[in-house]
Amino acid sequence: MASSKEYLDYILEQLSELEEIEYKAMMGEYILYYCGKIAGGIYDDRLLVKPVKSAVSLMPDAIYELPYEGAKEMLLVSEVDDKDYLKRLFKAMYDELPAPKKKKV
Repeated sequence: MASSKEYLDYILEQLSELEEIEYKAMMGEYILYYCGKIAGGIYDDRLLVKPVKSAVSLMPDAIYELPYEGAKEMLLVSEVDDKDYLKRLFKAMYDELPAPKKKKV
């Protein structure tokens, strides 16, 4: 099941206090970037983030879910209605997120 544009728009509105939030559509889902780094994505109308240490510590009871078959597990963000929480989460995660891969020429 693909994610809806309405859910994407809602999540982007919730993250609107952060600078440099971008997304890319990919096969019916959306990859979320924070300051150029992949932070997570929207899969089947669920906000999932990379399970870096800071995210795990902010969401100790979070459920690990697969974004799609064959992918690595990610953390399900259940508090998507709390703008301040999402802002803290993404800011805390930033330093631990992998740097973008260099494009091959």
